[in-house]
Amino acid sequence: MSLSESDTKVLAVGSGKGGVGKSTVSVNLAFALHGLGYRVGILDADVYGFSVPRLMGLVGEQPRAVDEHTILPLERDGVKMISTGSFVDDDVPIIWRGPLLVKVLDQFLGDVRWGSLDFLLLDLPPGTGDIPLSVMQRIPHSFLLLVTTPQASASHVAGRVARMAVEAGVRTLGVLENMSYFQCEHGERYYIFGQGETERLARELEVPVLGKIPLRIDVREKSDQGDPPVLTVPEVAREFEEIAIAVLDGIRLLEASKEEPGPEAPEPGH
Repeated sequence: MSLSESDTKVLAVGSGKGGVGKSTVSVNLAFALHGLGYRVGILDADVYGFSVPRLMGLVGEQPRAVDEHTILPLERDGVKMISTGSFVDDDVPIIWRGPLLVKVLDQFLGDVRWGSLDFLLLDLPPGTGDIPLSVMQRIPHSFLLLVTTPQASASHVAGRVARMAVEAGVRTLGVLENMSYFQCEHGERYYIFGQGETERLARELEVPVLGKIPLRIDVREKSDQGDPPVLTVPEVAREFEEIAIAVLDGIRLLEASKEEPGPEAPEPGH
């Protein structure tokens, strides 16, 4: 599949800093979109800090090469995935410089036989380094989903990624607030990381807040076990289905607002 020539919608999931749950969001959003009937793949572009294989329960499995220039991605419950972590041991550090990182990214985009996809999610490394910039430059018609926590330091640096996207011609769908609050067994909510910063960021960027995900113990436990919680925890499945629908609506709105009408968000399986 050549992304430049296909109808695949590319959704880059980015954050300003690490530790905000960007990869967990990427994986569960991918399965939520698949659950709505879409054909979905994930490209783990976080070469140094790859975690998608573990989150998807695919640690130790390696993609198969068809020939010298074609790789078949791994797959879990209908969602396809490629990651540097599938080619090295899980505890081996990646010590590469920028040019080599970009070369790996180009191989993942061009040499992986994704097949017909409706959506390809790119789990970006945090910040505004070589890989996020290279992705945006190579796929300028992609969409950016910003993930942040309510903490001021997280939302502030997330804004830098969105501003880089503007320079690259990438449209920001909106902001997703992760670890929004913790709800105890009595139903009381505790806003551990504060409130209001995500809304402030969204106003500055003139984009919507696409959802707020609570801090949940079962999400952490399931993710550590390589069992995407969206597949097994009904409440989490509902939360991510709502986010997936918000993403689809956002894509349709952005496409409709273009001066020259482009294709709408694809219907499932088309």
